[in-house]
Amino acid sequence: MIAESGSQQADTGDDVDAVLPPASTRRFVAAPPLVPEPEFSRRESLPFLTFVAIVLVAGLAHLTGAPIFISVALLATGLAGLALHLRARRSEHRTSALLDETTARSRAEIETLADRMWEMQESDERFRGLIDALGDLVIHRDRDGYIVYANKVFADLVEIDQRDLAGKTLAELGIEVGMVPDAAFSDHECLSSTDVSVSTPSGQRWFSWIELSVRDKDSGAVSHRAIARDITARKRAESSLITARERAEYASQAKSRFLATVSHEIRTPMNGIMGMARLLADTSLSPEQQTYVGAVSTSASALLALIEDLLDYSKIEAGRFDPEPQPMSVREIADNIIELLAARAFAKDIGLGCHVEPDVPQLITADPGKVRQVLLNLIGNAIKFTDSGGVLVSIARARTETSDRICFTIADTGPGLRDADLERIFEEFEQADGTSTRTHGGAGLGLAISRRLVAAMGGTISVSSRLGQGSEFVFEIPATAATEAPQGHQNALSGRRAVILSKNAVEADAIARTIRANGGAVDIATTAAQAAPFAAGCDAILVDAAMEEGDGRLLKRLRQSGFSDCEAITLIAPTDRGMLGEFRASGYATFLARPVRGGTLLRVLLSSHAPSLGPPPEKRGAPSLRAVGNRQRGLSVLIAEDNDINAMLARATLLKAGHRVKVVGNGKAAVEAVTGAAHKDRFDVVLMDLHMPVMDGLDAIAAIRRHEEESAVRPVPIMVLSADSQEKTRHAVLAHGASGFVTKPLDPEALVNAVEGQVVAA
Repeated sequence: MIAESGSQQADTGDDVDAVLPPASTRRFVAAPPLVPEPEFSRRESLPFLTFVAIVLVAGLAHLTGAPIFISVALLATGLAGLALHLRARRSEHRTSALLDETTARSRAEIETLADRMWEMQESDERFRGLIDALGDLVIHRDRDGYIVYANKVFADLVEIDQRDLAGKTLAELGIEVGMVPDAAFSDHECLSSTDVSVSTPSGQRWFSWIELSVRDKDSGAVSHRAIARDITARKRAESSLITARERAEYASQAKSRFLATVSHEIRTPMNGIMGMARLLADTSLSPEQQTYVGAVSTSASALLALIEDLLDYSKIEAGRFDPEPQPMSVREIADNIIELLAARAFAKDIGLGCHVEPDVPQLITADPGKVRQVLLNLIGNAIKFTDSGGVLVSIARARTETSDRICFTIADTGPGLRDADLERIFEEFEQADGTSTRTHGGAGLGLAISRRLVAAMGGTISVSSRLGQGSEFVFEIPATAATEAPQGHQNALSGRRAVILSKNAVEADAIARTIRANGGAVDIATTAAQAAPFAAGCDAILVDAAMEEGDGRLLKRLRQSGFSDCEAITLIAPTDRGMLGEFRASGYATFLARPVRGGTLLRVLLSSHAPSLGPPPEKRGAPSLRAVGNRQRGLSVLIAEDNDINAMLARATLLKAGHRVKVVGNGKAAVEAVTGAAHKDRFDVVLMDLHMPVMDGLDAIAAIRRHEEESAVRPVPIMVLSADSQEKTRHAVLAHGASGFVTKPLDPEALVNAVEGQVVAA
């Protein structure tokens, strides 16, 4: 609208300039005064003399004896003429006065109009000066795009005289601004805006170009009036911000690559430290030496956890932490993590239990790696801060009309939190106790990472706590594409009754919840005397092995107090497996390993022929090599690893498990060893490191798979060894033809289980 006003002012000013001299040359000239004529002029005296003459003639006629009517007629004629003269004179005076008044009024109006026109021209000049002072471009174009008017700022910009701009187009001046088509004038006007680049001798400049295109309703004439403001500084600032952002992103990516590389390089020697400490712990050591070896393992584990947190945080900061959804079993993940962390809990003599509600889906679509990591963080924290009591993990399904979610609850009996700390602990590098005298260490990243992971999966995380009464962390994730669990076992324990005898209230509560959720009845006691009243109708009694004496004295007292007909099941910790023979001799029919899996508990309670306590069973998840066909003499394993310590650790672990091992130092040697072996000398399993000289692991796997396709031989299982624990790395190696993935630092037991599991699966 400013442009339109400016153009109108410009048009008016041009018209004024055509009829008036410049303002600097205009002068006011006073008109000469009107001088009245003499009172008795000749024109006024002539009628009077005529009247006198007529009167004299009338008198002479009367004196000479003329008839009276002649004298009277002459006198009347004279009087009439005199009257007419006087009337005409008065009329003339009135007309003269009117003319004088009209002339004066016209002169005043002309002077007023001239003043107004001069004021308009001066206002137009001031307006143009103001626009020019602001530095904005003002351009008025006609329907065909020819310039009608452009202000001095525009003329200075294009370095053309302002008077020479009329009739030119913007394209001729090197400015690309399109014309609004006539079809755009739905309301007889159209407002458009764009950023326009103009090349000038001093460099490129940018303008915010706002143009109002108007079509006259009556004539249909179209005009385009534009005003453009210089935004070169803003554009340069935006460009600087973009450049700075790109540099920051590159720096963040470089930081992430650096941390990933450093963490890989740190994890490699950590693998040697932790692995060798485990191997050393299995040798004959004095109690003092066992203590030192345990300290080495504990310190290495703490350092490894810190490295993992820093790596995860760097990935979050780099924006490369997107979920990778896939079908996953909530029960399986929870049970695995509980078993993994059980050793920490048992070392502190606290309980650790898990209960999964029967209506929890068998499978959901989520990122198993991120769910596993959140559970590890929350359960690990709960164990770390709990010194008595225990930690209970509960998994339930929360369904409403609009949502279906899986709810994980981790409750502990630790020191609890103050209200002021409930939100702060989810921030980066924050801890409940931030003082230098705090009991527990850590970087303060676990909960911050967990919150981001849960948010990335579309879930929520929260905490409730009372100081001195423990804490309860809850996180929920969507139950996407849920596959329902079989319905046949929801009341599988209906009619059965069990008694749990344990001083560990948390684990006993988890077992009791599982029994009740499946239709059974259960009672909990902490001593044999408390258990005695529950003997009637009991089908099974579960006894904590930590309460039993070596001679089975506790079970004997229970039998005497009424439990003579029920089945006796002992709850043993992993460290108590060596006592299974004694428990069998004491009268226990079977056992359940702590922490108790819900599925295993149901199978034991439902089985009419529970497994007996024969020879000590192998550890959970470790298949029996002796039962694998003709593999009784062990497996032939090829290890491709360029790090001597890691190779020695893997070799010692597998040799101790009874397998034959060959070690090569690069991928090319691994390919030659596999493809050049005779049929009878083929390897049963290949362990392949990813990063090796000469040929890396992925290229070696691809070469082996090509050879197997060309030779039509059975594919050999290839396990990848890597310190990179990211899910995308795991998926990438599997997509390249690997059969499995083992993360460094190597856990000897996990390595043996993985190798033997590949052979069983094959």
